[in-house]
Amino acid sequence: MGKHLLATHRFHRHPLNLALLLALTPAAAFAAEPTTLGTVTITGTKEAQPVAETAASVGVINSSVIDELKPGHPSEIMGTIPGVHVNVTGGEGHMTAIRQPISTSPVYLYLEDGIPTRAAGFFNHNALYEVNLPQAGGIEVTKGPGTALYGSDAIGGVINVLTRPAPLKPEAEITAEVGDHGWNRILITGGNTKGDDGIRADLNITSTDGWRDATEYDRQSATIRWERFLASGATVKTVITASNIEQQTAGTSRLSEEDYLNNPTKNKTPISLRNVEAIRISSAYEKEGDSTLLSITPYARYNSMELLPNWSLTYDPQHYTTESHSLGLLTKYRMDFAPNRTQVIIGVDFDHTPGSRDENAIAPSSTNDIFTSYTEGDKTYQYDVDVSSIAPYVHVETSPTERLRIDAGLRFDYMAYDYTNQLGVETTGSHRRPGSTTVEFDHLSPKLGATYAFSDSLNGYAHYRNTFRAPSQNQLFRQGRAVNTVDLKPVEANNFEIGLRGNTGRHSYEVSVYHMTKEDDILSFRDTITGDRETQNAGETLHQGIEIGFGSALTDTLKLSISHSYAEHTYEQWSPRTGIDYSGNEMASAPRNISDIRLNWHAKALNGGRIELNWEHLGSYWLDNENSHQYKGHELYHLRANYFLNKQLELFGRIHNLSDERYATGASFSQFNGEEFAPGLPRTLYAGVSYKWQ
Repeated sequence: MGKHLLATHRFHRHPLNLALLLALTPAAAFAAEPTTLGTVTITGTKEAQPVAETAASVGVINSSVIDELKPGHPSEIMGTIPGVHVNVTGGEGHMTAIRQPISTSPVYLYLEDGIPTRAAGFFNHNALYEVNLPQAGGIEVTKGPGTALYGSDAIGGVINVLTRPAPLKPEAEITAEVGDHGWNRILITGGNTKGDDGIRADLNITSTDGWRDATEYDRQSATIRWERFLASGATVKTVITASNIEQQTAGTSRLSEEDYLNNPTKNKTPISLRNVEAIRISSAYEKEGDSTLLSITPYARYNSMELLPNWSLTYDPQHYTTESHSLGLLTKYRMDFAPNRTQVIIGVDFDHTPGSRDENAIAPSSTNDIFTSYTEGDKTYQYDVDVSSIAPYVHVETSPTERLRIDAGLRFDYMAYDYTNQLGVETTGSHRRPGSTTVEFDHLSPKLGATYAFSDSLNGYAHYRNTFRAPSQNQLFRQGRAVNTVDLKPVEANNFEIGLRGNTGRHSYEVSVYHMTKEDDILSFRDTITGDRETQNAGETLHQGIEIGFGSALTDTLKLSISHSYAEHTYEQWSPRTGIDYSGNEMASAPRNISDIRLNWHAKALNGGRIELNWEHLGSYWLDNENSHQYKGHELYHLRANYFLNKQLELFGRIHNLSDERYATGASFSQFNGEEFAPGLPRTLYAGVSYKWQ
């Protein structure tokens, strides 16, 4: 067998690459179609596993769907998964809602090829713009608490973005796109496999002037993936990714109702900014035997963010920089046993992340209620914090009968924050500072689940999962006005879920019902009169709902796909201050209904292309914890189309917000500011061309 054929054989045999090949094939799904029983996922056990044997609600977006949609923002593609909502906060910034309200809370774990993009304690709610999403090899979303293989932050869901494998033959592609509001994007990708080595490189250069005043955005992202097939049968996959993002942002900068309706391009905070650098390097060694698999993945990463936040300019104007450097190691050993197709996975994860925060108060100046400039003031926070964690785990799967598969797992997480205050203790005022200290957390997370194949076309599952999230470093040590934040407790979540997945040939569907409680939820109490905010533990919150996905091939060329979720998010017990009790109220920014419906027409006249009409619905939600003011929700229509002139050349375009609806990407109410709304993008046209060499 020649070297090239040997490499190809090993590529298909290896479980990770096999999963990628299966997950990325167009036959798996079209945009927004429910995840079918034959789809393969790798997030649950970090290797290939049929969705039919996964006791969880998993959404898989394939590379063919990403290529077809060519998303300019994560919100344009993530809604294809039932129960997943991503909004727009400017540029490619976003907030996520998966079984949680729309918020910046660190309740999601973002991964790239199974490796966390940031260390626990350094969460960034804009995490999807730190990965190269439009050139990804796939996206997997495990909704609800993560498995025993994942630790802190995996409460609302685990989002795993996959890099693209090296092609088996030489190929290259360049895509150029322009649009309204100064939108420009160039995507370049290419690679080859030669002998025992395969390599792919991706480049993403994006810029826009922004549609609101002073909202320019620029990004440069690059990915290099090198796969080496060793003579021993082992593989080594090395991935290097880097992103640089510069944004003059309005973010969710909100306007009065009058400006929102009549002057939506107005930006009251043009001095705000967000500059991000993210670099990740990993090298995954995997050796598979007849009944074993050894996986060792060392990694390093660097994250830096300079931020002048717009949301606090009126009550706590600050300019700060956070940095972190990480070294980590993921280890896993799988053993297979013939009786009952039993698998046992044991592993240990290590992470050591030194980080820092440097923050200055600023004195902003304004003209006609618009902040126009600022001067640096006193330093309010300057500290170093080293976050170290270790987490051993065990995961077991077995099939007592041919149709029943049971999985169970246990994970123990230990985390330590070694905090050094560089400025000294401050016990009064609005910028209190705790003294240097060490804070430790540990948690034991059990899980139990089962899947049952009623037939080849009908599958059900049920599970219980427990997980936690440690307070992030800024919640612990950026004390603000709170009396004590160092003693914040970790959040603990318990989730019960049942689901059904089916496929009748031309139709596929999935339904999941969940009930999740969070104890000691970490919430920010905002005084509606003074505007002051304080981070504290709430007693308990309840999150429950139903998610439905449906896909139908109406004809050979016409396909319908529906994603819908209904959820209720309530405070079961929270009295943040004497005389104030939110128990029984719905949480703010928590829409009950979220829907995404897509109608695709794949006509022969389009030469392999398609026309897609997309209806997006976001239900009403409360603007405040008192449940006294409400945003009515919105409905948007989007149109996308592409046409192939030949096998190499593709023309494409899309229209966002076809009916030019006025809608809000964020809304709130306080006695201090009244009702405020962050206006969403008006009707916007994009067009581009893609050329492929093969």
